[in-house]
Amino acid sequence: MLAIATHRPRNVNAPRAAAILYGDWGTSKAYVIGLAFAVAGYSSFWLIASMCILTALVGINYMVICRHYPDGGGVYASVRHRSVTLSIVGAFLLIADYLVTAAISAMSAFQYLGQYLGITHPELWAAAAIVIIGALNYFGPRHMGGLAFLIAVPAVLVVVLLGAFSLPHLGEAWRHVEPLSGGFWKNWQGFVGVVLALSGVEAIANATGVMKLDPGSTNEKPSVAKTSTPAVLIVMLEVCLFTALLGLAMHALGGLQINRDDVDAPGHSGVRDYMLGYMAEIFVGHALGAMAAKIAAITVSVVMTFLLLSAVNTAIVDLIAISFLMSRDGELPPTFQKLNKFGVPNLGMLVATIVPAALVIAVKDMSGLADLYAVGVVGAIATNLGASSTDRKLGLAKWERILMLGTFVIMLAIEMSLLVDKTKARIFAFTVLTIGLVLRGLASERASKKKAALETAARTKAETEIVSAAAPNWEAVFRPPLACAVRGVGKTVDFAIAEAKETNRPLYLLFVREQPILTEHDRQRKWQEDEEASEIFNYAKSHAEGHPILPCYVVSDSPADAIVEITATVGASRLILGAPQRGTIINILRGNIIRNVAKLLPDEVDLLVYA
Repeated sequence: MLAIATHRPRNVNAPRAAAILYGDWGTSKAYVIGLAFAVAGYSSFWLIASMCILTALVGINYMVICRHYPDGGGVYASVRHRSVTLSIVGAFLLIADYLVTAAISAMSAFQYLGQYLGITHPELWAAAAIVIIGALNYFGPRHMGGLAFLIAVPAVLVVVLLGAFSLPHLGEAWRHVEPLSGGFWKNWQGFVGVVLALSGVEAIANATGVMKLDPGSTNEKPSVAKTSTPAVLIVMLEVCLFTALLGLAMHALGGLQINRDDVDAPGHSGVRDYMLGYMAEIFVGHALGAMAAKIAAITVSVVMTFLLLSAVNTAIVDLIAISFLMSRDGELPPTFQKLNKFGVPNLGMLVATIVPAALVIAVKDMSGLADLYAVGVVGAIATNLGASSTDRKLGLAKWERILMLGTFVIMLAIEMSLLVDKTKARIFAFTVLTIGLVLRGLASERASKKKAALETAARTKAETEIVSAAAPNWEAVFRPPLACAVRGVGKTVDFAIAEAKETNRPLYLLFVREQPILTEHDRQRKWQEDEEASEIFNYAKSHAEGHPILPCYVVSDSPADAIVEITATVGASRLILGAPQRGTIINILRGNIIRNVAKLLPDEVDLLVYA
């Protein structure tokens, strides 16, 4: 086998990275403003402003983390070299957060639609949407950063326009703002209750491994600061500025009354969960009339629905990725890494879909879901900040270390308060953590038994290894080589062998094992460990009748990039691909690999598609 070094394609630029983050942070204003009013009434602006300050602190710290961890700076990756136990706890807390993020985002989406499009039972619609989005992930949709960007652009425009219509009402809003009352502890509990939608920073920190490299940096010494820093900064400024602006403007709405955990307005009951839509109706209607008010409310609701459903997808994708990575590291049972034919782990996809859908149906209320939310994300962020700020090997500036340590203390205080006051959140987080640790114990036990069995087998029978020699110099005997990428035994392999013989060329036979996320073990895996690849290469060798066939095997999260990289590396003059036998819908979801390869392939390499 020819040893080829491949790298994950670093194709996520700053706008796409920002869109991924905005899909989480940007959604917070859709529901946190109403939830804050339900907690503190006309003094809620102070809670919202405090949350914006905390968001800014977390954002600044994660700019630093992304700069120092260009291959992935999420809590599981960045803390693991300090403490495996802490990284596992942080990972399971993050899993608990992603489960609730998917549920609360879907629920909020249909709360908005329900008010203006007559949708009843939003929890059932939300559960159905989660199931559909999870099912789409069976096909491993690509280019989610691009899709998130397309959704984020109209969302930002709508927020900016709503902010503009709010400006004339700020004077009245400020006159309605009341001071906080009830003492420090009550106000602290109110603040803790609105600390929502921070998990996006973990998503963007995990994505540094696929961000575009800075000019002058290499895969061996990567740097992605010029991608990650502007992405976090732009989204942080938008979220903090417009959440505070709209949170203040909400106080201009007269007649809002707290009704238990909800908020009633004149002519509207229960506006807590679609406050932005109600604000659009009032502010736009004040300026342009009743018809414009209705259109504005529906527009805001529809755009926010798409943004929130994008957040659902991001949470599901992140859940699939982290469960797969933990399984590859032996922290979860091996069943979490078994892939379907599209390179997606089925079990991780099912868990990421079924649990949030069940949560939505079981809780049925935004306030109840919010109560489950913050323990996971605050705990994960606190773990990451605490481990990073105390890591003397991490080259932090003095001010960065002090700021990170101070933010860690605040996040830790919030986490302790949540654990004490939010009984349901505590039970949910501990349940996820307990189940995760049980699964980890099962995985560890299985790994020990497997290791013992291998050691026993090694003592009874010497292990035979197939050692590959360096690729010979075929140029002296043959014409420039052919390359053929295949997914199975079939006519494409037969055609490639016949073409190689007829044109007197050696044939590089390439098999790409697609996986959503890669570990160091994956980069070192041999084709003899892969049953499907072994079948193809052994078939080709037996049918080549002595003609040189060179197997190339690679595990990649981007087959098109891997195929093009290896084709160029081996110096092939022609690449043969089989026409994919799949329907139009799957091609749309997955992307057309032939088209992607054709875009990336050097001009001097011919592409031949065998149908």
